[in-house]
Amino acid sequence: MTAVRPGPPASPPEGRYGSGDRRFDRDADARADRKLRRIALVLGVLAVIGIGWYGWRSIAGHTVSAQVVAFKPVSDQAVEIHLEVHKDAGATVVCTLRSEDADHNEVGRKDVRLTQHAEQVDTVVTVRTTARGTTGELVGCDKASG
Repeated sequence: MTAVRPGPPASPPEGRYGSGDRRFDRDADARADRKLRRIALVLGVLAVIGIGWYGWRSIAGHTVSAQVVAFKPVSDQAVEIHLEVHKDAGATVVCTLRSEDADHNEVGRKDVRLTQHAEQVDTVVTVRTTARGTTGELVGCDKASG
């Protein structure tokens, strides 16, 4: 019996596993890695700039703050609300106030337009109600448009 000696391994079909010179493949891989890193860096910087811009616009755009200092039901048809507003000196502001009854049903609502040219405005507003109001609440304030 004769032993069959295996010959040299057969080479793979041309182009199936890349070029035969691995040095060129490594250079191409390194170039591709550098290109991807640059793209990721640019996208990261753009994302940080976008988030920063959005945050700045969100914070800088709201220069109105307000609070209810006190409220007092004056009758079954009205509630007085003492409102304190901080705003830009020349800005006109619209604040929405409401009153609720003991069951938390809204019984009155009023929009108040503040045109005073002061930075701080203290005012007492009477909100008419359909039943006895037990609260006086600030819904919100915004700069008036137009």
